[in-house]
Amino acid sequence: MLIDILISKVRVKILELFLGSPQESYHVREIVRRVEEEINAVRRELARLEKTGFLGSEWRANRRFYSLKKDFIFFPELLSIINKEIGLGGQIIKGKGRLGKIKYAMLSGSFVRGKPYSQNEVDLFIVGTIILPELGNLVREEETRRNREINFTPMTEEEFNFRKSRRDPFVIGILSKPRVMLIGDEEEMVKL
Repeated sequence: MLIDILISKVRVKILELFLGSPQESYHVREIVRRVEEEINAVRRELARLEKTGFLGSEWRANRRFYSLKKDFIFFPELLSIINKEIGLGGQIIKGKGRLGKIKYAMLSGSFVRGKPYSQNEVDLFIVGTIILPELGNLVREEETRRNREINFTPMTEEEFNFRKSRRDPFVIGILSKPRVMLIGDEEEMVKL
């Protein structure tokens, strides 16, 4: 099954499209426009991905719409991989040198799953000596791409360690929820 998911360039583009916006459904022509590939290649890959159980489809008004099947066995792993390659996660990993000295960076599980914005949840948590204007630029670009606000919290390593040792509810809340680690050792980060 894994071999059917990872081989083709067109398939990778389709994976990036669907995993970049996991709540969305797309019809074939829209997928063709977004991945900028030939329609026959896209149809072939969609059929293959539907056969593996990665995608599901339904007919709506003479159009076939495809969407992610969240119960797909490799869904969490693929979601993590794609979020480290594209979007905000990919930009942080690629630009970590110009963002400062980052000890930990993570995206919340609800953010990578495309869940609606919640004021109570941190979408991006980043620990270290951060160059805030650079990080702000990346966040604004992603807000424009996703058409939603991104709640992010930068914190120095000293503040993070102090608040973690004091079992600060804000920090413990972040550490207790599902996440995708972008930079740093997850076990070390959550260790109390």
